Amino acid sequence: MVMVAGNRQRDTNTSHMSLPQRHVHIWRARLDVSTSRLENLQELLSPDENARAQRFHFKRDCRDYIIGRGVLREILGSYLDMDPSQVSFTYNEYGKPDLLRTPGSDMIRFNMSHSGRMVIYALSCGREIGVDIEHVRPMTSAEGIIERYCSSREKFDFRSVPQSLKLAAFFNCWTRKEAYVKARGEGLSRPLDKFSVSLIPGEPAAFLSSEEISFWSLKDVDVGDEYVAAVVSEGHELPISNRVWSWHS
Repeated sequence: MVMVAGNRQRDTNTSHMSLPQRHVHIWRARLDVSTSRLENLQELLSPDENARAQRFHFKRDCRDYIIGRGVLREILGSYLDMDPSQVSFTYNEYGKPDLLRTPGSDMIRFNMSHSGRMVIYALSCGREIGVDIEHVRPMTSAEGIIERYCSSREKFDFRSVPQSLKLAAFFNCWTRKEAYVKARGEGLSRPLDKFSVSLIPGEPAAFLSSEEISFWSLKDVDVGDEYVAAVVSEGHELPISNRVWSWHS
């Protein structure tokens, strides 16, 4: 993706991207950008988004929100072949964002997540989707979180993991569960202990409860050694493309 700061012109070779049926596209971007890049992204935001950005107490949170939403607009604008600043959103009762329906946008579904210095986006065509990313860091509360929020199967599996692998098991579990909850778009109205995911390091990402196995796909996303990510989408056998959103001034 080639952008020119100030006038937001797009390279004609990459200005429009297609999203085939039954495919999932994953994009990721760094949250560390230059001042000029930040200003360009802020120009893309709606008045409501800019107002929300200014409500953050910490400057870094404000910057991260602007970058995350600005890049989301760039990505969606490229698929919709429209100016990113003209992309409009709507939200369900739990706050999950969706595109305000316009010609060409009816089938696109998306979700985003950020942690540490990385933001990740997942897009699909006509299928609900959710994504979660976590920056791997020490978690003294990991065992307590598993015991409080997870299913009996997940608690059993977590207890069986060697101490040296418990941190990896925790982040496997948490990203997979978060991605599923976000895909359903029901917020915390769906208790986390009512479904089960695999978490043992080295084993494939999978649902372990029958309802989820029947209707949803769960896959890990390779985002480097410092992060763990997972994506959940409706249906099965959906090819995933994993890409990096780049900026060239």
